[in-house]
Amino acid sequence: MVTPPKPSPPSTSRIGLISALTFLMALGITFRLFQTQIIEYKNYLVLAQKQHKITEEIPARRGKILDKNGNILATDLEKYMVTAVPKNVKDAKSTAQKLAPLLEMPEKEIWAKISGNALYIPPLKHKIEPEIAQKIEDMKLAGILVAPENVRFYPEGNLASHILGFVDAEREGRYGLEGYFNEILKGFKGELSSEKDARGRPINVEKMTKAQQGATIITTLDRDIQFYIEQKLEEGKEKYQADGGSIIVMQPKTGEILAMAGWPTFDPNKFNEIKKEDVAIFQNPAISLAWEPGSIFKPIVMSAAIDKGKVEPDTEDVFSNMVVVQGYEIQTAQDRAFGRETMTQVLENSDNVAMVWVSEKMENQELYQYLENYGFGKKTGLELDTEETGFLRPLNQWRPVNKATMAFGQGISLTPLQMIAGLATLANQGKLLKPKIIDKIIYSDGKEDEMKTEQIREVISAETAEKLTGMMVSVVERGHGKKAQVEGYKVAGKTGTAQVPNPAGGYYEDRHIGSFGGFFPAENPEIVMLIRLDNPKNVEFAESSAAPLFGEIAKWLVNYLKIAPSG
Repeated sequence: MVTPPKPSPPSTSRIGLISALTFLMALGITFRLFQTQIIEYKNYLVLAQKQHKITEEIPARRGKILDKNGNILATDLEKYMVTAVPKNVKDAKSTAQKLAPLLEMPEKEIWAKISGNALYIPPLKHKIEPEIAQKIEDMKLAGILVAPENVRFYPEGNLASHILGFVDAEREGRYGLEGYFNEILKGFKGELSSEKDARGRPINVEKMTKAQQGATIITTLDRDIQFYIEQKLEEGKEKYQADGGSIIVMQPKTGEILAMAGWPTFDPNKFNEIKKEDVAIFQNPAISLAWEPGSIFKPIVMSAAIDKGKVEPDTEDVFSNMVVVQGYEIQTAQDRAFGRETMTQVLENSDNVAMVWVSEKMENQELYQYLENYGFGKKTGLELDTEETGFLRPLNQWRPVNKATMAFGQGISLTPLQMIAGLATLANQGKLLKPKIIDKIIYSDGKEDEMKTEQIREVISAETAEKLTGMMVSVVERGHGKKAQVEGYKVAGKTGTAQVPNPAGGYYEDRHIGSFGGFFPAENPEIVMLIRLDNPKNVEFAESSAAPLFGEIAKWLVNYLKIAPSG
C-alpha cells in the first residue's frame, strides 16, 4: 500500500497576500457604502424620488389691466395646447388623420412631426379652445397630450396698444404697462408634487403650492375717450397726409392721463406678425419720440420772462422781420415784420424775432433754471416702458445762438408727454405735477396701492400762470389758433410748426411737424390736450391741421364730460 504524500502547508507569504487582498476589498466595500449612504445620500435620494414622484408646474394667471370705469383692456384666457411624444404614438397615420380637422392643420404636417422616435417635439398647436381640447382628450390617442395654458388677450385689439404693450411667447411683458409692471402682473407659479406608479401615472398628491395670480392694474384711462382720439388721429393722418402723430388728453389738476394715442399702431394680440425691421412700431411715440417743438414752446419761455419780471403781457417794442445772432439770420415764419407788438401779440403772431428779444432779457442761468424746473431733459417718471428724456443742452454749452433758437422751440427736444406736462403747469397755477396713468394696483391678497397725485414743484407763480392763460386765450381768439375755438368756452392754446433736423446738418426744407397744445375752460381748466402731426403734406402751418383737429376733439370732450361753459 502506497501512502500518498501529505500536502505541504501554504507558505506564510501567500496567506499574507490573501489576507491583505481580503482586507482591502472589505475596506473598499465599507468606503463605498459610506460614500453611498452618507456622502451621496441626498443625490441618491433625489434619484429615487424622481422614480417615484412627479412635479408639475401650475401656471399663474396674469393680472388684468382695466380702464378707470372697469372696462377690460388686457386679461388672461384659459386655452389649451396639444403636445405629442412621438415615441409613444402607436399609429402616426391614423392619429394625424384624427387630429388634422380639429387642429386645422394639414394631415401630412402632423404626421411628419409625430412619426419619429423623439422624446420631445414643440407643441403641435397653441391656443386651442376648451371644446376642441375636450374632443381631443376624449379620443384617448396614445402619445398625444392636452395641457392648459394661459393666453394674453386684448379684447379691444389695437385700442391703447402703445400704452398696454404685449406679452411675448415666454409670457414676459414687453413695452407699455405690460413691460413696466411685468413682475407684479405675472404673479407666481404654483407647484404640484405627487407619487407615481410604475407606469408613471400620478396616484397620490403629496404637496401643492397654489399659483398666485398677478395684480390687477386700474389705469386712469377712459376707454371711450381713448377710442375717440384714436379714431380722430387716424382721420387727421389721412386728411392731412401725415406720416404719423400722437394725441394726449390729461386732467391738469391731477396729472391723470385720460387718453394717449399714437400712430402707427399695432394689435398686441398679433405682435408676432410684426416684421423685425418694423419693431419700432411698438414704441409709444407720445413718450419715446422727441422732437423740436417749435412755436408751441413759446409760452414756456414767455412764462419764464414774465415770472422773472423781465416783461409783462402789455410790454411793447418794435420788431423787424429778421435778427442776426452770432452771424446766423433768424427770421419770422413768413418773413414778415410785425412792427410794434405787445408780448400778447408776440404770441398771437408767433413772432420768432420778438421771442429772441424776450430770451435776451434773461441771463443764461435764469432761463436754464426755468427750463430745468419744467422737467425738460429728464423723464417724467410715467409708468410706461421706453420713455425718453428729450434734450436740454447743458448750460456750459450754451452759446447766444442756442439761447435764441430755444426761445422759439428749436435746438431743444421734448417728448409730447413732456410738452403737455409743461402746458398743464400753466393750467395748474404754475404747479408741475407728475403725469399719472395708474389709479390703483390691487394684489391677489386684496391689498391695494392707490397712486396719489404728486406735485413735483412750483415752477412759476399762480399770478404768472394766470397772465399766460390770458395771453393764450388771445392766441385762440385773435391769433393763429382760431380754428381751435369751441363755442361757449374759452380755450387757451398755441400752435407750433416745427422744422425737422436733418442728420446731415441743418433742417429739411420739405418737412415739418405741426402741433397744437392748449387747455379749457381757460378760467377753470379741466382738460389739457396736445396734438402732434408728423410731416403733414397738404398744409403748411399747424393752424390749418393740428388746430382744427384740437377744436373738433375739444367740442366732443366738453359734451362727453359734461363740462360747464365759460362764464
